[in-house]
Amino acid sequence: MLDAYWQWYADHAPGHADPPDAQLAWTTPNRIALELPSMHLLDFSQAARGQPLLICAPYALHRALIADFAPGHSLIETLEQSGIARLYLTDWRSATPAMRYFSIDSYLSDLNVAVDTIGPPVDLVGLCQGGWLSLLYAARFPGKVRRLVLASSPIDVSVPSQLSGMVAAMPEQSFAALVHQGDGIISGKHMLQCWSIPFGLQDVEAVLQRGLRDASDDAGSLLDRFQRWNRETLDLPGVYYLEVIDWIFRQNRIARGDFVALGRRIDLAEVKTPAFLLAADDDIVVPRDQAFATARLLGTPPMWLERGTEPCGHLGLFMGCKALTSSWRRIARWLQSDIGDASAQRPRISA
Repeated sequence: MLDAYWQWYADHAPGHADPPDAQLAWTTPNRIALELPSMHLLDFSQAARGQPLLICAPYALHRALIADFAPGHSLIETLEQSGIARLYLTDWRSATPAMRYFSIDSYLSDLNVAVDTIGPPVDLVGLCQGGWLSLLYAARFPGKVRRLVLASSPIDVSVPSQLSGMVAAMPEQSFAALVHQGDGIISGKHMLQCWSIPFGLQDVEAVLQRGLRDASDDAGSLLDRFQRWNRETLDLPGVYYLEVIDWIFRQNRIARGDFVALGRRIDLAEVKTPAFLLAADDDIVVPRDQAFATARLLGTPPMWLERGTEPCGHLGLFMGCKALTSSWRRIARWLQSDIGDASAQRPRISA
């Protein structure tokens, strides 16, 4: 099987792919607030003042357009309509040869620069694998995060999933071989081929198609947009990729308390930030039990910890109009409440 793969890889490795389609445009107007080696920090804000919210998109396979997919299917749009006036998004760059040695620490460092540019403390929303990066950041810089939302985020992978099972089933040296064959870069198009088999991406697409048909008269255009988005993959730095595979999905270092982020060991019990955990009932990438297992690891007081579920799959949690109008509007209200705020905890002084 591996011999057959290497023959395929010779024509599909980074730098040998067919010319990509023109990138899809953003749904919501924005500007580039900051250019960093790993990302563009996009500013969707409608006001100069107010509590800032930063969405940390997953850096795993697809573009950050997952958060701003289409009208009626945009998390950015939903949050703006719900009263979030200052809104930012990490638009991760596809890896170039110059980025092949970027590590998880590289992305935490750039995330820290982005937060400092916005002005801490921020509300941090992590989508899927952007969730474990957001949680690491909140633990490493607790004073810079006011509230934390983790949406379908793999943290404790001792709770099984198809993703963690696939990683465990592959020999460790096979991942290193992928990096070597790509000259230090992991091809996003190759990863898409791998994911299509174990995760049934076609089935996910079919579910999304039914949801779009229920939500819009122009379902054909939306499905075409989804298919184009699915083809717009990101390449990953080899060092970052191997750290994610080994440290997070093999050794489960975050949940075990063995992860060292920017020189400091991370103890999730010290994370006392108000947190909201969101999961999907039919998620085969990050099952509900895995998404909610994070709750027992945090030091967040129970009254500051919220949970929500949606009857959908993984992508439906971020793109589905039903999830956006239900759970995400609830999250927006939670973000604008006074739970956990210092001003709400000060005793009142009687006259």
